[in-house]
Amino acid sequence: MAQKQHLKDHFIEQQIFHNRSITAIFFTLILFSMLIFRLFFLQINSHEHFTTLSQNNRVSVQAIPPTRGLIYDRNGIILAENLPSYTLQIIPEQAADIETLLEKLSLLITLRDIDIKKFKKEVRRKRRFEGIPLRFRLTDEEVAIVSVNLHRLPGVEIKAQLSRFYPYGKETAHVVGYVGRINEKELKKLPVTNYSGTNHTGKLGVEKSYEALLHGQVGYQKVETNVRGRVLRVLERSNPIPGNDLYLNLDINLQKVAIEAFENKHGALVAINPENGQVLAMVSMPDYDANLFVNGIDSKTYKALNTSWERPLFNRTIMGSYPPGSTTKPFFALAGLELNVIQLDHEIFCPGFYRLKGKAHKYRDWKKWGHGKTDITKSIVQSCDVFYYDLAFQMGINKMHKFMTHFGFGKKSGIDILGERSGLMPSKEWKKRVRKQVWFPGETVIAGIGQGYVLVTPIQLALGTATLANGGQHFQPQLVSSIQRKADPFPRRVSPQVIRNVPILRKENWQEVHHAMTEVIHGARGTARRLNKPDLRYKIAGKTGTAQVFSVAQDATYKEDELEERLKDHALFMSFAPADNPKIAIAVVVENGGHGGSVAAPIAGKVIEAYLSQFSDEQLKQPVKKETREKPAKKQRTPVNVESDNTAAILHEEHKHG
Repeated sequence: MAQKQHLKDHFIEQQIFHNRSITAIFFTLILFSMLIFRLFFLQINSHEHFTTLSQNNRVSVQAIPPTRGLIYDRNGIILAENLPSYTLQIIPEQAADIETLLEKLSLLITLRDIDIKKFKKEVRRKRRFEGIPLRFRLTDEEVAIVSVNLHRLPGVEIKAQLSRFYPYGKETAHVVGYVGRINEKELKKLPVTNYSGTNHTGKLGVEKSYEALLHGQVGYQKVETNVRGRVLRVLERSNPIPGNDLYLNLDINLQKVAIEAFENKHGALVAINPENGQVLAMVSMPDYDANLFVNGIDSKTYKALNTSWERPLFNRTIMGSYPPGSTTKPFFALAGLELNVIQLDHEIFCPGFYRLKGKAHKYRDWKKWGHGKTDITKSIVQSCDVFYYDLAFQMGINKMHKFMTHFGFGKKSGIDILGERSGLMPSKEWKKRVRKQVWFPGETVIAGIGQGYVLVTPIQLALGTATLANGGQHFQPQLVSSIQRKADPFPRRVSPQVIRNVPILRKENWQEVHHAMTEVIHGARGTARRLNKPDLRYKIAGKTGTAQVFSVAQDATYKEDELEERLKDHALFMSFAPADNPKIAIAVVVENGGHGGSVAAPIAGKVIEAYLSQFSDEQLKQPVKKETREKPAKKQRTPVNVESDNTAAILHEEHKHG
């Protein structure tokens, strides 16, 4: 079979090759043009952008947290300081697997559940290139263990930082407070920029109230890093501005005397300088160690503190509301005199009970057989209830309310820490508004001996006592005495603030009450006469009080020995000394302590003795320095380098400089 022969057509083949070559060149030119355009875009048009990205891969900006300001007592003894410590932190961006990394670390050092829990919270809310603390205050041994294993712990760093420490953690917990790790709620309120690199903020007490002054201003530094994020050198630095140091009016030695005097009893004590409102001592018992909260308290310890029946976390000095009992009697006696309800020679007969006209109910006196003929002095010295049942009924609750508010009862004192309660000085309007009920005469009667609806906080009782002692100047109580900025040569004093001046009708009315209060201690029948020691260099004025925790039925007998501890009466005592030249005013509440004269008064006596021991006999006799009576002191704003200032002006100035 013959095979067909096909001849090649060179012209057609050449034409096909030519067309293919043109197509290939065309596509090559298009691709090359695209490459040129892309190169132009990257090298020319986006040069600045990619240069910045490249630079950022090599250079990073780090926040430098400021050093927190220190807190001192009135004598320069440090109450809150910053100690160097090592912190273990992790940069999530550099860690391949955080869970695996945490497991490795837990084999090397102790990691509490709370540490891991808080770390994971921080991971969710912080940027991945930021270092997030996992453990604070590593021991030297832990630092060494982690350091030799860093090569197999990607993202782990050990940084030297300052950690807050309270040398008197238990003694000052309720006053100085403490700092703690910033939570999500606080993060929304705090200025993000100024708290970059900061892990802690004030939680309670002075640390919380003066956070803006204590924190300082953040600084920054540009650093060159390698591919692993390790800093090679610092390129540029802006130093942080340290926080201000605070000097308190508190005397830590007096504070310790007061705590020791309580002997593990529950209650509160507040001591104030009646000349200026300075808080000298402020004790709430039982207490707790503030250092437990700085870097996170474990759940078991916190639960034990929070659920304890002793309530150690509860600041009784500003939050505890107690029936004041007989400690209100000097105030009501003065009210009766100043309002012309009674005169200086007023007397009644006390048979041991009081009845409202037409009523069978007996309002009993603490002394079953009564006090007999009783005048103003005897009513205070021997604490006659019947005298004040009758006086209260004559005055009426509204007059009592109005007069007592002059001394700060029923109002917040304005002390410079947060969380204060207002207590309660009732009125007809109050009961109608709050309880939706009318006021009854019997409620006025029992209010006359500081019972019923009447409630006071220890800070209110101390401040009212100070106002009574100094002749009517009602100061705002202040813990902070001066503020020291690092750049200033001298601290700036926080000026005393007079809230109001109690109107005085007759000076002899005040003198009568002062005399009666002095007889409480120095009189033969005084309820606190055990304070009158033979070697006492000065006279003390005071008033005991016993406040019922529960009501006793009309025909029942109060048997203290048969009661549970929590049902026993509260013991109270208010006092100032020296009686004719007051330098300290004090209020003591001992929960379920029983009798004010035997339990609360000795505590106050020890504190008064400790404080006045620093004064010579001549100093104790010097007259009290009086502030202007015409009007309250005005808040002043002065330049930074001036020693005298007030808190509002300082905060305003810090805002300007910040």
